[in-house]
Amino acid sequence: MFHGLPNEDPYSHLATYTEICNTVKLAGVPEDAIRLGLFSFYLFGEAKRWLHSFKGNSLKTWDEVVEKFLKKYFPESKTAKGKAVISSFHQFPDESLSEALERFRSLLRKTPTHGFFEPIQLNIFIDGLRSQSKQLLDASAGGKLS
Repeated sequence: MFHGLPNEDPYSHLATYTEICNTVKLAGVPEDAIRLGLFSFYLFGEAKRWLHSFKGNSLKTWDEVVEKFLKKYFPESKTAKGKAVISSFHQFPDESLSEALERFRSLLRKTPTHGFFEPIQLNIFIDGLRSQSKQLLDASAGGKLS
C-alpha cells in the first residue's frame, strides 16, 4: 500500500505491486489492463487523490501511469539529492569494510535513477574508504586498486 509519504519508496512500491499483479491472470485480459484496473486499490490518502486527479481515461497505458507516478513521487530533486549523497560517500570511523559496502549499496538502491555506471560507483566507493580499508582491498587484490 502506498500513501505518498516522503519516507515511502515508489520504486519498491511499483516492484511489489507488479509482482502481485503478475499472480492475477484472466483469459483474454492483458497484463497492463489488470495493472491499470487494480492500481487505485493499492493507493491511499494523497496518492489516491493524486491518481483520481486525472480526468476520465486520460491515463491509457501502464507505462504512462508509471511515468507520471515516478515523476510525482520521485522527482528530479530527489534524484539530485540521492546523487549528492552517493557522491559524498565516506566510510564511518567504526564501520567495517563489509558494513560500508552494504551501506553504499543501500544508497544506490534508494536512488535507482542515480545514473552512475559501475566503474564510477567503484571509484566513489573506494575513494570514500578509510586508508586502512583501502590497504586491505589493495592487499587482497594483489596490487593497488586506487
